[in-house]
Amino acid sequence: MDVSVIVVSWNVWSWLAPCLRSIRQALGRLEGEIIVVDNASTDGTPERVREAFPEVRLLINPANRGFPAANNQGMAVARGRYFFLLNPDTVVLDQAIEELVTFADAHPDVGVVGPQLLNPDGSVQSSRRRFPTFWTALFESTWWQPWAPRSILAHYYVLDRPDHEIQEVDWVTGAAMLVRREVVERVGPMDEGFFMYAEELDWCRRIRQAGWRVFYYPPAKVIHYGGRSSDQVPALQHLAFQRSKIRYFRKHHGTWAAAALRAFLIAQYLWQIGVEGSKALLGHKPAMRRERMRIYMRVVQGLLSIPFITQARSDGI
Repeated sequence: MDVSVIVVSWNVWSWLAPCLRSIRQALGRLEGEIIVVDNASTDGTPERVREAFPEVRLLINPANRGFPAANNQGMAVARGRYFFLLNPDTVVLDQAIEELVTFADAHPDVGVVGPQLLNPDGSVQSSRRRFPTFWTALFESTWWQPWAPRSILAHYYVLDRPDHEIQEVDWVTGAAMLVRREVVERVGPMDEGFFMYAEELDWCRRIRQAGWRVFYYPPAKVIHYGGRSSDQVPALQHLAFQRSKIRYFRKHHGTWAAAALRAFLIAQYLWQIGVEGSKALLGHKPAMRRERMRIYMRVVQGLLSIPFITQARSDGI
């Protein structure tokens, strides 16, 4: 079998259905299979998948195991030469999967290939990256990002290379990525210590360290709507993102870098709690301000609970 398409779902049936329909055509002439790993959805996703897509292999978890663990489940039972990991809030255009496999077949030293991601309006969505530095982590996806030196984020987001150019990169985002089976067998699956976010960053780093190349391949295109699972729980989204960032730095840059990053993030959230509290006292949308304060406080509590004694590979970061 050529390729196994693995989709992890959590309460996203309205997005999953068009995603699965698009996969059928995107396989082109390939022999493929579709595996959906459902993380304890309560919107009837498993029943609807069985009814509307009987050809799909469905794995159902009794609890939400997280994105990496669910993908690993799918890969463990997959039969393809390649694994195409795909978010449920996507639509694969034309024969994109076949194009990715054709490119990978022609380049046996390439372990991972990512398509070009598009926003719903057709504009290009950033999906290729260089490995983050400590300074990148201080600014990226924080309230300070608008004031970041342009050189830091331009380097991280590969803004010095055109979007339409086939290019080797450090890593590609996990909304859609083709991975060679041999890579997983040699390097291992995703690190399940990441509940969601940064798992593909860590994985691509390990894959490159093992001697494989990672490519961005824009002729293959996928529309990505973004955040349809994580947006359902804002506090979890914030906390998971920041914990994953810290875990990555702990694994690849050491305890002191991770501890410094954690301290910075905690200070940032505490500052933002103060800002929201001041606005609430002034009567500006107090209900919204209180909700934001509650979310940010949960994030602070979660960041404070991260241990820094045991190794990142065995702790709960």
